[in-house]
Amino acid sequence: MKLKNVLMTLCLVLIKGQIANAEGSNLGLFVEPALTYELGTATVDYPSPLSTSSGSSDGFGLGAKFGFHISEAFFVALDGRYSMPQYKDSSVNYDAKSVSTNWGPVVGIQMPNIGLRIWGALILGGELNPEKSGSFDVAFKKASGYRIGTGFRISAISLNLEYQQLKYGETTLEQIGPFSSNSALNSVTLKNKSWIASVSFPLEL
Repeated sequence: MKLKNVLMTLCLVLIKGQIANAEGSNLGLFVEPALTYELGTATVDYPSPLSTSSGSSDGFGLGAKFGFHISEAFFVALDGRYSMPQYKDSSVNYDAKSVSTNWGPVVGIQMPNIGLRIWGALILGGELNPEKSGSFDVAFKKASGYRIGTGFRISAISLNLEYQQLKYGETTLEQIGPFSSNSALNSVTLKNKSWIASVSFPLEL
């Protein structure tokens, strides 16, 4: 939580500095589609008699930022992600394909002369919904957290690396054995930490 607060404070300082120096500069639309691949670890706190699990969440996805830029050196946007990672959980032998989404505001700076880019995003919502595995079918909802990243831009292509930390505040048990449930388990939370490599295409319009 402290790192997230520091990140957002730094972003606000950068916003004020860029706006203060933006007289006579160009303000325009900013769009950045991306192809992503994430490698993540997952931890679920299950109630007794199940123990805390360890697992993984790895796979390809898509992303897009849409917002505004100032002088091609600063951007403010909404960052949305969609991915299809393979989700694994050791405690209940869960192993299934899943759909993951999350979204939130992002601010960043980019240095046109040398191509270096840095940004940070605050995740305000999202979910991870694995397919059924064995006798279980669960869905993790109400994602919150942050994502920080850096990249190097060459012309209209950027090569990027991000670190993402999420917590899912609600778990829905959709099915157990032959029975449908759709029960919300507020005491079960998923924590996910991921490294995300991506190729993106930033456009200032």
